[in-house]
Amino acid sequence: METIEKTQEKISVVSDINVSLANAIRRSVNEIPVLAIDEADVYKNDSALYDEIIVHRLGLIPLKNQKMKVGQDIEMKFKVKGKGERTEVLSGELGDQAVYQDMPIVILSEGQEIEIVARARAGLGINHAKFSPGILFYKHLPKIKISGESEKQSELAEIYPEAFEMFGEKLKVKNAAEFDLETADLKDYPGIEVSYGDDLVLTVESWGQMDAKDVFVEACKALKGNLSEVSKVLK
Repeated sequence: METIEKTQEKISVVSDINVSLANAIRRSVNEIPVLAIDEADVYKNDSALYDEIIVHRLGLIPLKNQKMKVGQDIEMKFKVKGKGERTEVLSGELGDQAVYQDMPIVILSEGQEIEIVARARAGLGINHAKFSPGILFYKHLPKIKISGESEKQSELAEIYPEAFEMFGEKLKVKNAAEFDLETADLKDYPGIEVSYGDDLVLTVESWGQMDAKDVFVEACKALKGNLSEVSKVLK
């Protein structure tokens, strides 16, 4: 397994993992318990948005993932009064629980008020998108062969700077994993041949509740747990 990119928010690796297994792990991402606002009491709302819209926006704010037991919840309160022509109510009003402090919730005008008590619980993305920790996707790693030279080839370095680069007059592959050109379009670039083997480029992107690498690890654990349940039933 070769790591192409690794940050807290995103990780990409090249692996010869089976496509069926990769797809099973992908689907298991939404079976990771994640903390999100599940309900809220709106005590006051003078804004232009309906209560339901504001509560929906609150549910989609990523929260720092906590090890919550089933049935437990965490309460967050905020009360804001508009000052001046425009007061932005941001996710930071929820306190340190919000992963990103500057996500907009609503805008208040002079004198308008909003007061909400929200409760967050752990849930699964298969039940609601607000409990999703991120996404996992994959594609086959292309094998790119460049033969000959042409002015047309140099265009690829301009259009796909992450995948190609120029060395003098010659086009070189910089990062094959970034190549996304449709096979049908290759006819416009003579001398470029692309084939595919068994290697996959797996990419995990996190919404912020946990590191991208942890999303992958927890998805594998969720898959393993489901397989164990199936194994028990079959015995």
